[in-house]
Amino acid sequence: MTDDDQKQLGKTLWAIADQLRGSMNADDFRDYMLSFLFLRYLSDNYEAAAKKELGSDYPDPQAIGNGGKTPLSVWYAANPDDVAAFEQQMRRKAHYVIQPKYLWGNIVHLAKTQDRDLLDTLQKGFKHIEEDSFESEFQGLFSEINLTSDKLGRKYEDRNAKLCSIISEIARGMALSTKADSLGDAYEYLIGQFAAGSGKKAGEFYTPQQISNILSAIVTLDSQEPKTGPRSKLESVFDFACGSGSLLLNIRHRMKEAGGSIGKIYGQEYNITTYNLARMNMLLHGVKDTEFEIHHGDTLKNDWDWLCETNPAKKPRFDAVVANPPFSYRWEPGEAMAQDPRFKNHGVTPRSAADFAFLLHGLHYLKDDGVMAIILPHGVLFRGGKEADIRRKLLEDGHIDTVIGLPANLFYSTGIPVCILVLKKCKKPDDVLFINAAEHFTKGKRQNQLSDADIARIVSTYQERTERERYSRRVSMQEIIDNDCNLNISRYVSTAQAEKEIDLRAVHSDLAAIELEITQAKKRHNAFLVELGLKPLP
Repeated sequence: MTDDDQKQLGKTLWAIADQLRGSMNADDFRDYMLSFLFLRYLSDNYEAAAKKELGSDYPDPQAIGNGGKTPLSVWYAANPDDVAAFEQQMRRKAHYVIQPKYLWGNIVHLAKTQDRDLLDTLQKGFKHIEEDSFESEFQGLFSEINLTSDKLGRKYEDRNAKLCSIISEIARGMALSTKADSLGDAYEYLIGQFAAGSGKKAGEFYTPQQISNILSAIVTLDSQEPKTGPRSKLESVFDFACGSGSLLLNIRHRMKEAGGSIGKIYGQEYNITTYNLARMNMLLHGVKDTEFEIHHGDTLKNDWDWLCETNPAKKPRFDAVVANPPFSYRWEPGEAMAQDPRFKNHGVTPRSAADFAFLLHGLHYLKDDGVMAIILPHGVLFRGGKEADIRRKLLEDGHIDTVIGLPANLFYSTGIPVCILVLKKCKKPDDVLFINAAEHFTKGKRQNQLSDADIARIVSTYQERTERERYSRRVSMQEIIDNDCNLNISRYVSTAQAEKEIDLRAVHSDLAAIELEITQAKKRHNAFLVELGLKPLP
């Protein structure tokens, strides 16, 4: 399937979503749409693995006919004594099991035949996938899909009929695709489209792909010597505000595309809906349940027990940390936070903005030779008070490596310009690289866009630590200290064009020449008037 086909699949499904959601708002319908796409992916992947496992014993779909039976349902009926052993093999090879009656093919058949058991089968199927399918329990994966919602209909029959219509149309749209990876791409496309229509709420689950590309490119380069190029292995990556997981998947894709390897990827997400989106997104992109861990919880309260290990030798640390946390989030730290291991060396950020609290959380779990890239509002660069103390401490300890200023209006959720801070526990340069990319973008209808060339310029400037006029500069620690540790980018890299120097002598000479031309022209004009017998002009 080509890139154009993949985009077309996403557009087709989006058009169906727009057509079918009726009285539902886009956020509500998103959960239905993406869940059915997820079920289709799980079913396709499972049936392909089953066909490979059973070989010649796998029933021929052409011989079954159109009675609604799937090849697996036929095999299960014919081989009841072998089902347990088969499912054990599938758990080992495909990492999950789905009973035939809950596979997408059977659900679509029920929808197309308007079967009154569709709704009941879906409810049982979702529960089966959450509790029985995977080795690691995916409890609550479909918790945001309310199949008893009045928005589907007031009576069971009405809701069942609505679901029959929705699933039949989605099945028609997805008939474009037979490849699992294209479903993952369609999922990403739909998340982006739903984000575009969600306004400020989009910030809860979506980092624009172009910004994700910058962060993933930075953290997959060698952390200590970026000039040497991509690293060959990332053992662990952590996104503590992972949203739908797109940034983690971007990093994984980039590592594999460069021929490198990546270990387990970890994410944390506070919003339950977005947490479920992230888990689905991982599986949809072929990440096995043993290759990722997404935790539902509050990052600022650090309620993930695994991260709170008191034995320093067992405390988790990551090769790369990335995040796009909520901007200037109001929080209630409480007095005990001053003794929290994450903050006690730097201090606790004010209630009005948790930006540095998020940053310090990520830095706390970074390996000594790791790299962290975090998106934050510009206020962290210059705000005073406790934030100024934290900023000074980070600079004195040599943790701030690069400050990148991005254009305004890149996000769906806010129009403010943001920056990327690159941090390291043990950085080699004794200066800070400032990149002012604020004016390098393409203006769009809703959001501004970064072109591939804009992104490549940012990444290559970071990688080579290049100084470019009105774009990037390496600034000594002494100069930053002289500026009271203010990191406002324009203070060090101004994009303003210098006023052209005016040569007053040359201007005077030009004016004199113009006056002479006027005088001579006037003389010629008056001569013509005299010849015509008219009075010359004064």
